[in-house]
Amino acid sequence: MNIEELREYCLSVKGATECMPFDEDTLVFKVMGKMFTYTGLRPKNGEFWANMKCDPEKSTELMEKYNGIFFGHHSDKKYWISIYLESDLDDKLIKELIDHSVEEVIKKLPKKSKRNITQ
Repeated sequence: MNIEELREYCLSVKGATECMPFDEDTLVFKVMGKMFTYTGLRPKNGEFWANMKCDPEKSTELMEKYNGIFFGHHSDKKYWISIYLESDLDDKLIKELIDHSVEEVIKKLPKKSKRNITQ
């Protein structure tokens, strides 16, 4: 998956928005005002990356299995992972990780907000 495909998929999430609250090189995707993915617009070590929320147990399993998944870059390493977009991760897995990230965000929202996003 390239960075444009990542952006398209993130924006396809119901209620997703994008912004650049940190700097001109970091694109953030939010649902209900909460970040679910962010990415650098410049490659790191020659590769594009993205950060996303992830259940801690799941992130441990993923990091053991894939070279392209590691502790979250510039984030809480307990709840965020980083991925290299062009690594040993196929597009299907990256989309699943984005979806999981959205689920992690939604499950922490108040009930009223959850109803709004799931309708």
